[in-house]
Amino acid sequence: MKYAIVESGGKQYKAVEGETIEVDRLPGELGDEITLEQVLMLVDGESVNVGKPTLSGLVVSTTLVDHFRGDKVLAFRYSPKKRIRVHRGHRQYYTRLMVEHIGMPDEAAKAEKKAAKAAPKPKVEKADDLAKIEGIGPKAAKVLVEAGITTFAKLAESAVEDLHTILSDAGLKMMKPETWAEQAKLAADGDWKALEKLQAKLVGGRKAAPAKKK
Repeated sequence: MKYAIVESGGKQYKAVEGETIEVDRLPGELGDEITLEQVLMLVDGESVNVGKPTLSGLVVSTTLVDHFRGDKVLAFRYSPKKRIRVHRGHRQYYTRLMVEHIGMPDEAAKAEKKAAKAAPKPKVEKADDLAKIEGIGPKAAKVLVEAGITTFAKLAESAVEDLHTILSDAGLKMMKPETWAEQAKLAADGDWKALEKLQAKLVGGRKAAPAKKK
């Protein structure tokens, strides 16, 4: 197990890689990188290095993850002869730090570059042209994309009630998405001929009403 004893604000803390420490309030915003340079001791397995008073060159690299206040501490002062009764409460400000790396400063940078190279690149999902669905115009397509429905496959899995809600919230209450999922399923499967036949039976994305018998 590798850990270090660091000093911050005149107090000592045990810092373990991958864990958090809570120190007195430090300046900074969430996500800021904060380096603690006062490393008093380093323990790595059976190896123990003690500073005199600090270990030169070693740092603890952390990330600021939270600012918070501790539990209220009550203080009561009473002097019967002077008739003094003072009741006070105090909540200390703290900062929570995530310990990212313990060692030389350049080691942390090398570790980050190595991790970035080893990490698989996220697969970018290609958006489909939703306007190919009968009844979806540019405005409706934009609303769907903003709601996270970017492909034919996602549209095919969407419930009609959910589509109604998305459109209604965007002020498109008059649109009828009842056939959109059915059309999107054919488009997602690449069955364009079947989609063309289905769309020939639609009017504005709706199934045409049967002709009345005279």
